[in-house]
Amino acid sequence: MTRQKMQTAALESARNGQALTNYPAIFSGFIAKGIPETDIKPRDNILTFHAWRALGRSVRKGEHGVKIITFIPCSKTVKDAAGKETEESFRRPWTTTVFHISQTEARP
Repeated sequence: MTRQKMQTAALESARNGQALTNYPAIFSGFIAKGIPETDIKPRDNILTFHAWRALGRSVRKGEHGVKIITFIPCSKTVKDAAGKETEESFRRPWTTTVFHISQTEARP
């Protein structure tokens, strides 16, 4: 997967995710960093490193984000007793870091 495709996929999943389970961690993490609650808008101005890159922004050096857990789609090929191969799809947990727009800057 090329870097551009990876960044586009990261932006797509960040914008279109359905789970709200990370919202408490996002709000508490960024409030602890001094960002007002009214300025915290997940999926709008809180995105992953690669999602910001897809939008033409980069995270400033030395910035620390908030760790969250997300689920990524996976698949594997399984053989049954008869030797027939089938593809199983599943989701597994993955830890990622999100950053507020104030921690980023526009790339030239």
